[in-house]
Amino acid sequence: MKGIEQKLNEGRQYRDFNALNPTDEMVVEGYATTFDSPYVLWRDGNYEVREIVDRNAFAETDMTDVVMQYNHEGRVFARNSNGTLTLRVDDNGLHVTALLGGTELGRQLYEEIKGGYTNKMSFGFTVDEDKQEVIEEGDNVRITRTILKIGKLYDVSAVSIPANDQTSIAARNYCEGVIAEVAEEFRKRDERKVQIERIKNMTEVSYGE
Repeated sequence: MKGIEQKLNEGRQYRDFNALNPTDEMVVEGYATTFDSPYVLWRDGNYEVREIVDRNAFAETDMTDVVMQYNHEGRVFARNSNGTLTLRVDDNGLHVTALLGGTELGRQLYEEIKGGYTNKMSFGFTVDEDKQEVIEEGDNVRITRTILKIGKLYDVSAVSIPANDQTSIAARNYCEGVIAEVAEEFRKRDERKVQIERIKNMTEVSYGE
């Protein structure tokens, strides 16, 4: 089994989303992600990174063999290739339906979900295209990333807590990189302002003489 860092180096990202709902016949369903609803991905000092999944992000996504796991690791509880996992893109987001009665561990997971011990979902994916918007509000900077195209969907997972290790690491790696890029742009911009001001001052002195 691949480690967390190796998964992240492959560009795989993880996000946590809405609750799972148990139904009859050991079926659970919920949304692995929702569309056009910004959520805070990371905060660092005066910087905040938000993320939005565009409603067309799954239009060309490879979903040929997606599995359902627990915290993105370990045993497979359902799989779309054998009909125990159904993925449907609707107006709200990526809807997941999983039949968990096929294995003993799957039945145990169903009981945990039914009892309310596990009530969140997450999905593992790669991004083919995105865009960023930077807004300054005084000393605060808000960066909004919109995911336009998801390249590959690897798994949907029931998760024990809303921010499991993989999600936290993926978000941190991405956001710290974005914040560093924006901070560098601001630094260069400020340097340019200083240089322009110096040139203006030199010109004024020259004309004054």
